[in-house]
Amino acid sequence: MTTTPISPVDLFASALHIHPDGDVRVAERRMTSSESGAWQIATFHVETDADVHADHWEMHPEAEEAVCCLTGGVRLYFRPTMSGGAEDVVRLGAGSAVVVPRGRWHRLELDAPSDLMSITLRHGTRLERRVDAN
Repeated sequence: MTTTPISPVDLFASALHIHPDGDVRVAERRMTSSESGAWQIATFHVETDADVHADHWEMHPEAEEAVCCLTGGVRLYFRPTMSGGAEDVVRLGAGSAVVVPRGRWHRLELDAPSDLMSITLRHGTRLERRVDAN
């Protein structure tokens, strides 16, 4: 039996970390690599492309990522897998999600202010500045 007080969690201020032993803990949101071994559920209100680091590619080498659009709209871009190839793009509207494959470089741009949710294992997460970003 848990001794943790039962109370609401503001998902826009904190993250949920799901640990391999089954524990779920409220924690600080981390957008960089984490050594905790926990899956992170993080929710964000974003207004501009800067809020979603549109000028960077992101990659999670150890797990897939569910990117969920709760409100608004976003475009999720995938870096070409072959030199000279075109970016793949997936449009997400309110209530939709996409699973980003493990190890696939991706980035976001907004169509409108949005509420987003990310679910992934952050261990090993890498960010790389886009060379073609304005």
